[in-house]
Amino acid sequence: MNKSTGKVQLPLQTLSLVAGFMAWTIIAPLMPFMSQEFTIPESQKAIILAIPVILGSILRIPLGYYANLIGARKVFLFSFIFLLIPVFLLSMAQSTAMLMVAGLFLGVGGAIFSVGVTSVPKYFPKEKHGLANGIYGMGNIGTAVSAFAAPPIANAIGWSNTVKSYLVVMALFALLNFLLGDKDEPKVKQPLMDQIKGVLPEYKLYLLSFWYFITFGSFVAFGLFLPNFLVNNFGLDKVDAGVRTGTFIAIATLLRPIGGVLGDKLRAMDVLKVVFVGLIIGAVMLSINHQIFFFTAGCLIISACAGLGNGLIFKLAPTYYSKQAGIVNGIVSMMGGLGGFFPPLVIAACAANFGTNKPAFAFLAVFGIIALITMFWMDKKEGRN
Repeated sequence: MNKSTGKVQLPLQTLSLVAGFMAWTIIAPLMPFMSQEFTIPESQKAIILAIPVILGSILRIPLGYYANLIGARKVFLFSFIFLLIPVFLLSMAQSTAMLMVAGLFLGVGGAIFSVGVTSVPKYFPKEKHGLANGIYGMGNIGTAVSAFAAPPIANAIGWSNTVKSYLVVMALFALLNFLLGDKDEPKVKQPLMDQIKGVLPEYKLYLLSFWYFITFGSFVAFGLFLPNFLVNNFGLDKVDAGVRTGTFIAIATLLRPIGGVLGDKLRAMDVLKVVFVGLIIGAVMLSINHQIFFFTAGCLIISACAGLGNGLIFKLAPTYYSKQAGIVNGIVSMMGGLGGFFPPLVIAACAANFGTNKPAFAFLAVFGIIALITMFWMDKKEGRN
């Protein structure tokens, strides 16, 4: 493989992921602004925020498969052209129904994650897969870009015009992938169902999916619910809430490649165990105290652990599955996306039924403990003590 090709494709695909995640998560930071213009029932806010995650998760399997079949260039190109439609619809939304429809199809922006994790490793030797996928995963910073930038821009030009500005970004990245994408990327043409059937009996697939369900799910969920949560529960200004959410996302994103590097240099499973201990501690802090200082500290701990964990898990995946990397990356990343779907709904349900949302964070701690137990079980099964 031409090294110069990798030098072009890694930054191109990473920046493409930035753009995709910007579109995928644009509703959350603008929700407080939309609420001022038309009525959004409190009971529906969690659903609206969670809806983009559905398609953004499910489509990761076919997009990972097609990245192998026809190459990342075409998949990115078609995805950005398609995203022009829901971005435009969102800019015209004046009802919760329109928000839901636009949000559903914005999921394509999150689904493209599986394109790069399938394509990028083709340009690097195996011992650098953790670093390469970690750098690509930094494209998650697109969520922070929307969290940081959208509120102040909306203050200046309105939320609808802010969304319309994203049309330019989508069109730009469609053009960049058309011009700079690798036309000669190696292809894998094994039928989709054959690939799925080949990996389904493997227990490692289910454990990797479960762990990523927690780490990436935490990353997505906190990015989605924090802007509205901070405004409603702590009375923060909308821009301040966006900055705090963006900080959470930025920390998780910047630590992702470090997780990949640690996985390259050390035994990834051992580092992942330590990371999950930290995630459990952060979740426990959120479940017992909601003063702004402790809430912030707990969120920052979870942010760091989620970022490191995301990088480590995508170091482990190609280690176990080299020939089926596309479909495995699709399945694991789908489960990670779905991990971001449920927490906003659980938080809303806990607040409605218990009068507090603290039990929702206790559930995260419980899931973390179960995941930690499965890691020790897997080590024992594989003969590692």
